[in-house]
Amino acid sequence: MPSNQPIVLLRESTGERYLPIWIGAVEATAIAFAQQGVVPPRPLTHDLLKSVIDATGNDLTEIRITEVRDGVYYATLAFASGVEVSARPSDSIALALRTGARIVCSDDLLEATGIEVAHEQEDEVEKFREFLDHVSPDDFEETET
Repeated sequence: MPSNQPIVLLRESTGERYLPIWIGAVEATAIAFAQQGVVPPRPLTHDLLKSVIDATGNDLTEIRITEVRDGVYYATLAFASGVEVSARPSDSIALALRTGARIVCSDDLLEATGIEVAHEQEDEVEKFREFLDHVSPDDFEETET
């Protein structure tokens, strides 16, 4: 984004709504690494947490985007044992991508904060994603005239 703040767009699996969540640059990098299959030479925090989860045998079954308060989203990590841990959505998404846990959000939250994108607009969303993949902060620097 021109503001230099990354955004995650979570798409509804059976509909046309997107949940936009603004995240930090470090978390955006962690998410992008997982999406692209990048394996760092040393484990990053989310890789370490995945290793801890694997070592304990308490599988992460899903992450839940639970609410938004004052513009801040909240999430919960749900484990096979029934244990739930509060977490930031960005960290939760980065962890879900590494563990294969599903990402869920209530219909009420999607209704309140989701953005509906019609089928004909999906091409525009894809073009926007491609733009985001190829843009750098330097593209938004002000030039002298």
